[in-house]
Amino acid sequence: MIDESTEFGARVARHLRDEIVAWMTTVTPVGSPLPMPVWFIWDGAGSVLMYSQPGARVRNVEANPRVTLNFSGDGRGGDIVVLSGTATIDHEAPPVDRASEYRAKYDDQIARIGMTPETFAGRYSVPVRIELGRVRGH
Repeated sequence: MIDESTEFGARVARHLRDEIVAWMTTVTPVGSPLPMPVWFIWDGAGSVLMYSQPGARVRNVEANPRVTLNFSGDGRGGDIVVLSGTATIDHEAPPVDRASEYRAKYDDQIARIGMTPETFAGRYSVPVRIELGRVRGH
């Protein structure tokens, strides 16, 4: 889905590999969009894994699995990347404190917010996998 041989595909891959925060937008059961910042890891192919607190985001995914991920861009209207996909609760994913790739990317951030991997895993206990279906931007 992401063709890294193109300039745009290479930028998309860079965002997916390097960005710390993406905006995930779900739709509430009454149809309102709900953007929320998320930490995530990309599998290098067609899916992204993030961990959520139980609550609104999980209820939204269960009611309507269509989501988007957006990156901040360059602040001047450029470097825009929007990924659309289908989100599901990933019952096969390890808890966040045992997810080595996630930990490699976010251990410093977890410590920065005053948590340990174990306390973070207790709070963000629901793994959500997003199967990417479409990418757009400029």
